Order: sequence, then C-alpha cells, then structure tokens
Amino acid sequence: MIAGLISYWIMLLAGLIALAVQIWAVADCLMAKPSDFERADKRSKGFWLAITVASAIMGLLYLIAPIPSFSTLLEVAACVAAGVYLADVRPTLRQVRRGGNRPMGPYGPW
Repeated sequence: MIAGLISYWIMLLAGLIALAVQIWAVADCLMAKPSDFERADKRSKGFWLAITVASAIMGLLYLIAPIPSFSTLLEVAACVAAGVYLADVRPTLRQVRRGGNRPMGPYGPW
C-alpha cells in the first residue's frame, strides 16, 4: 500500500513537470512569428502550434484522469513532441531571430 502511494505521488510530480514543459513549448510557439519558421526552414507555425497544444492537452488529461498503461504511453509521446520543439525548433528560431549565421565571437557578433 505504501509503495502504491509513493508511486502515485512520483507519477503525479512527473506529470506536473511534464505539463509545465508542454505549456512552456506552447507559450514559446505562440510568441514566434510565422515568418521565423519559414526562414528557419522548419514546418509551419500552425503545425508546431498544433503539436504543442495537443501535447499540453495530453499532459492535462493525464493529470485529470490517468488510465494506467495507455495514458502513460501517450504522455511519453506528448513529452517527446514538446521536447522536440524545445530542443530542435526553438534554438533554430532564436538563431534566425538574431540574424542567422553571422560570425560570432565570444562576446557577440563580429
């Protein structure tokens, strides 16, 4: 019984952290301009917005009504989707916003 309770709280904490990351991905995607996605040669803003919003919805559903095995698999997929946006698309968008491939020194552009 104690192991089940500990497992529940660990999964709840993991779900809350995952939801925070998913909401961060949605917020960052909302702030980006559609032209930044085109210049970065990534999919459209609508595509990434749909992916990140679906990810956040899955994270919220996981916290509201967890179905033990299937929802955990979907939550992992949702975390991967938000992670791909944050690890691949977001840095590229930031680089495009700063001016692309200008030579950078240790204290900024040359």
